[in-house]
Amino acid sequence: MDEHDREDSSLIELAPETMDIGKRAVEATLFASEKPMTIADIRAYVGDELDIRQILADLQQDFQHRGIVLIKTGDRWHFQTAQDLSHLLRRERAELRKLSRAGMETLAIIAYHEPVSRAEIEAIRGVQVAKGTLDVLMEAGWVRPAGRREVPGRPLIYATTAEFLTHFGLQSRKDLPGIDELRAAGLLDPVDLALEQMEADAEAETEAEEDAKESPEQEFADDDGVLLENHGESA
Repeated sequence: MDEHDREDSSLIELAPETMDIGKRAVEATLFASEKPMTIADIRAYVGDELDIRQILADLQQDFQHRGIVLIKTGDRWHFQTAQDLSHLLRRERAELRKLSRAGMETLAIIAYHEPVSRAEIEAIRGVQVAKGTLDVLMEAGWVRPAGRREVPGRPLIYATTAEFLTHFGLQSRKDLPGIDELRAAGLLDPVDLALEQMEADAEAETEAEEDAKESPEQEFADDDGVLLENHGESA
């Protein structure tokens, strides 16, 4: 409502039907308002001639058993759906939300290693797990708290749910795909493949270094044997 509407609506003349017009005016004002209104707010629209308090009390009585009711919250008034009918207006709808990379990684770790604690998830991922990541997974119904690990500090541990299996079409966790299956299906991220290759190269390098350390020791042992043998022959 603009200021011009306020000026026009405040010109309600007193007449025998003034109370009916006043009640309708207050009712219409409350219906048109986007937020609860104080008596002063209502008076700015309908004028000072009306007994706003009495009209509000009458309206509250009139709407007591209707589909909508007049509610007073603090010093403000507004119409709302009757409490016993609110369930009729509730509509559930599926809300599609894309799971973040951190969420996918965390879910995969829990699915393949459950039950796991936050610290164990962080150790596997190599980065800290945000609290919101686990909250999103639990809100989706895919992850649940599964007790506490019996170690110092008794950290909370997490596991997947039956809803997780249903959503991904699994009968049990045994049906989770292996690395080879994921690679064959092209589901592994190129970065993941690169990391896997780096880990394999690192393991090969470590083995080579260990072999290199063992070789001089073996050669030294062989040399000692030769020296002892030669010494025996000289004697």
